Amino acid sequence: MTNHSETTGSAGNGDIGGRDGYKAHGARDSGGGSTGAGEHVECVTYDAHGSDHQITLRTPGELADALPYLLGYRPEDSIVLVALHDRGGRGRFGGRARLGIPTNEDDWESAARQLAHGLITGSERRGGKPEQMVAYLCQEPAQGESGQQVMQRLADLAGQLRRECGRLDVPVIEALCISGGRFWSYCCPSEGCCPVEGVPMGLPGTSVLAAAATYAGLQVRGTLRELRARLQPWETAAALEQEIVLDTASMAQVPRMLDEAGRLAVAEETVELAGRIMTRLAEAPPVSGTLQADLRDDELLGHEEAATLILGLQDRTTRDRAAEWMEGAEAGPALRLWRALARRCVGPYGEHAAALLTLVGWVAWSAGDEIEAREALAMALGADPDYLFARLLHQACNEGLDPESIRSCLRTEREARKERARTAEGETNSAGEAEVPPRGRTEVTGDQEPQTVAQQVVSRGHGDAETSSPAPDAASRRRRRARGGSRPEGRPHLAEAGGRPFGTDESRGRTRPTAGTHPGARRAGGTRPRPSERENPRRSGSCSDGVVSGGDDTEGTP
Repeated sequence: MTNHSETTGSAGNGDIGGRDGYKAHGARDSGGGSTGAGEHVECVTYDAHGSDHQITLRTPGELADALPYLLGYRPEDSIVLVALHDRGGRGRFGGRARLGIPTNEDDWESAARQLAHGLITGSERRGGKPEQMVAYLCQEPAQGESGQQVMQRLADLAGQLRRECGRLDVPVIEALCISGGRFWSYCCPSEGCCPVEGVPMGLPGTSVLAAAATYAGLQVRGTLRELRARLQPWETAAALEQEIVLDTASMAQVPRMLDEAGRLAVAEETVELAGRIMTRLAEAPPVSGTLQADLRDDELLGHEEAATLILGLQDRTTRDRAAEWMEGAEAGPALRLWRALARRCVGPYGEHAAALLTLVGWVAWSAGDEIEAREALAMALGADPDYLFARLLHQACNEGLDPESIRSCLRTEREARKERARTAEGETNSAGEAEVPPRGRTEVTGDQEPQTVAQQVVSRGHGDAETSSPAPDAASRRRRRARGGSRPEGRPHLAEAGGRPFGTDESRGRTRPTAGTHPGARRAGGTRPRPSERENPRRSGSCSDGVVSGGDDTEGTP
């Protein structure tokens, strides 16, 4: 389930709406159903950001037209719930939640319960239980199917949504099915209220709401499928060439990463190469259209460069340094580079995309694009469900937290590394020779445990005790390190999920898998090589070291 926060977020997903004087069609029973004649929603208002004007939505058609502006994209195969809150006679649209429509009808009841419970309880945690709800079912007809048949097929799902919301004392005042360019209302008070063939949707961008949203600077993207396509691995002839280069590079680079001195050298080479390519991308002339822009970026990135970066960024500390390119002039080129690298994780290297997709999600979230952030982080967890940094960011983004806590942590690490370099340079100049600490490494004295990003988020009052598991304390992490014994021969690893060793990533290691595997699949015959916990004490001071385990805010179909 994707929660679109009612309190924070970008203009496309924040507190963008309101309602004033809406009313249900007749009395409603506890299951959310209509028990008498009445009318459709009479009046809903939409407040544009930074505007003193309101736009009145008077019909179900206007509610249907409003959906892309409530989400910031055009949903497909989706169940969407939108909360409505009363604010002293004036109101607003509240939180929004989306879930993929389960293909198995036996799963509809649990999906409806999950969606209703998640949005209503989440709204309560954020400040207030919604008074009413609007539900949407969006699905295009299959081959040989009409939109009317889709509406009839999904009628039971609409009933499940109304009953689940009704059980929580939040009646659904309108439930719409959008399919094939038409919409139908499941809340018609009587037979013949709406045409059986549905009502045509207005042309995109032609409504008063569309004009107001454009004036307010609200951006509506295409579909989530189009957004995901920018991050999916190549399926062209060039994919085989990239896979061969990845094979060759891994044989040379992975053994170096398992050696302490070699790992530090690989980290420096990775960061420097990424910086050079970002400069190259920033200096490239602009092109129109996302497809052309992605093709241009692909041409500016060589196979060997991509392989070096993909492998180098599997190291957690190197990835954390790359995450520092998150704002200002650095954010745009960095985001383009991480997208391009995610597209190069081809064939059996699909699991390696978790690190790159996490960087895409982080930079997008930091830049205010919550839609791409959620999708990228969900894809990262699809590539590697145990990737804890992605899980932390995905939960934080879905919970509507402020990314500034993580930005502040990364800025602090970056400044501390620069200060150590300046200090070491000064000592070298004054004493003639001095030991320079490795770049990117934070020193911790005594028994002090560094505060993780998750702990910082919770300690600053942004955590959610109901949906988040606390980060492990220092004693439990030390106990886990003490238990980190030998590993099966031929399968070195970096760490288990609970506490990660120095210089490593949080999920299991990976090397070139055996034949017959598929991208993102689990592989038993050896994974990305990593030093064991006993061989390398845990790296201290990394921003992403330690995470809050994810709740149930996951994108997709249950």
